Amino acid sequence: MNDEDALALALAQARLALDAGEVPIGAVVIGPSGNVIARAHNQRETRHDPTGHAEVLALRQAGAALGDWHLAGCTLAVTLEPCAMCAGAIVLSRVQRLVFGAWDPKAGSAGSLWDIVRDRRLNHRPEVRAGVSEADCAAVLEEFFTGRR
Repeated sequence: MNDEDALALALAQARLALDAGEVPIGAVVIGPSGNVIARAHNQRETRHDPTGHAEVLALRQAGAALGDWHLAGCTLAVTLEPCAMCAGAIVLSRVQRLVFGAWDPKAGSAGSLWDIVRDRRLNHRPEVRAGVSEADCAAVLEEFFTGRR
């Protein structure tokens, strides 16, 4: 599966979050064999869980699907640049690749505000591809926040 297709699936998850009144961020994990092994969207409000970010939920599902917390060979595709918590989870889970759509200049931790995922002091650094389907990913966030203002 190519990165654009993975982001399209993540965008479908983001739209589920939008419909549920959550900040519309979606994520999918592509397993080592190229198939989708996890998909999730933000559920902080629904679950009353501060860790209910799309990335964390998708990583948990992927670990369960593989029966291992080491997600070597996996790609995480997410619609928004991960925050510090999610970037830490990505590093700790040993995800091979991170692909994301829109940049997050306020809290992004994959190159915007911080660059946790590529910090040489850490024991793992995934490959990062940013800006995939960026306009589409940003549009769903703009739709949500425009409706809130």
